[in-house]
Amino acid sequence: MTDKSHEAPLKGEVALITGATGGIGKATTQLLANLGCSVAVHFNSDKDGADALVQELGDTHAKKFGTKFLAFGADVGDYEQVRTLHSDVVKHIGPPTILVNNAGSTGGQSGVKSVGDVSINDFEKTWRVNCGSAYLLTQLCIPNMEKQGYGRVIFVSSVAGITGGIIGPHYASSKSALHGLIHWLANTYAKKGITVNGIAPALIEQTKMLPGSSEELSKTRPWCMMLTKASEVPIGRLGTPDEIADTILWMVKTGYVTNKIIAVDGGMFPQ
Repeated sequence: MTDKSHEAPLKGEVALITGATGGIGKATTQLLANLGCSVAVHFNSDKDGADALVQELGDTHAKKFGTKFLAFGADVGDYEQVRTLHSDVVKHIGPPTILVNNAGSTGGQSGVKSVGDVSINDFEKTWRVNCGSAYLLTQLCIPNMEKQGYGRVIFVSSVAGITGGIIGPHYASSKSALHGLIHWLANTYAKKGITVNGIAPALIEQTKMLPGSSEELSKTRPWCMMLTKASEVPIGRLGTPDEIADTILWMVKTGYVTNKIIAVDGGMFPQ
């Protein structure tokens, strides 16, 4: 990056954030926008949320930094829609130099007790959303990053990719697959100005997966009741989307960090 002011160190960069209307995606979008980055706000079904976020960012940052914010809808389980998403972002905002692969899904199944409970079709569908689409978007974005000599690719994984978790085999395996992808990409593109990292959150409240406090979650998500009790987390509480976004921002701003998967879990799973 060149010509970055102290107030807007990411001015001139374009970020594509998938799943930008969820807790982590929204917090990340706001942080990058605060630093002068233009942002493509991806959504699947929450068009109203995406439009409201774009309006908010436009009102506060567009004139100040000369940045752009637009919403783009796509089902990332459909690869043709993923390709269209990328081409639309390039056309209307510019080629992304920062890619945050944040969109994810449990495939509608959580707390799985038997491998027979997840059909091969549901398994593959979860993989397309959590891993395949992230690979495809990365494949589409990296050529321009190479040309620019600068790029940041961040995959939002899960501690389930490290420990297996409690959601199910479809989810855990799709997240752990990201880790191998991160290592290969990071090793391949490190000398080309592109860093590739992953973040593995656990028990983050106010997200679409855990949309409430630990008390509320014990009633609405019985399969994770034990783990969502704040007393089960060494630091004594659940994490917040802002804390995940802060870690993502560190990965974006720090050019000497690559090939890392950082677990942000309140100390639950020492590595």
